Amino acid sequence: MNSMQIKQLNTRKVGAEKEVLAARYLIALGYRIIEMNFFSRIGEIDIIGIEDEILTFVEVKYRKDFRCGPPSLAVNNKKQYTIMKVARYYLLTHPAFQNMQCRFDVVALTDKEIKLYRNAFM
Repeated sequence: MNSMQIKQLNTRKVGAEKEVLAARYLIALGYRIIEMNFFSRIGEIDIIGIEDEILTFVEVKYRKDFRCGPPSLAVNNKKQYTIMKVARYYLLTHPAFQNMQCRFDVVALTDKEIKLYRNAFM
């Protein structure tokens, strides 16, 4: 295994840890977590949950600090478009949720704080 592969494994491990931390945070706020790491050929949604009868598709972003800007800035237009396409696919494959109101949230984490952006994009 080369150093690039090891770095990718470490990044995935940290990402998975931060997603669990974000899920716990959302549960404490009253979310009901339906699914984590929903994958399709199009992409992935980190967390799918329900808050106040609204189906939420949650992107989790982590950065150690703000040197490269806040983690929420990493959810750019391209990433938003992908998440929306995956959410559309999720609704097609999960008919029980098709009539629910939907929203896109972002949980931004650093080593010092965690912040939720409800309705972060449309």
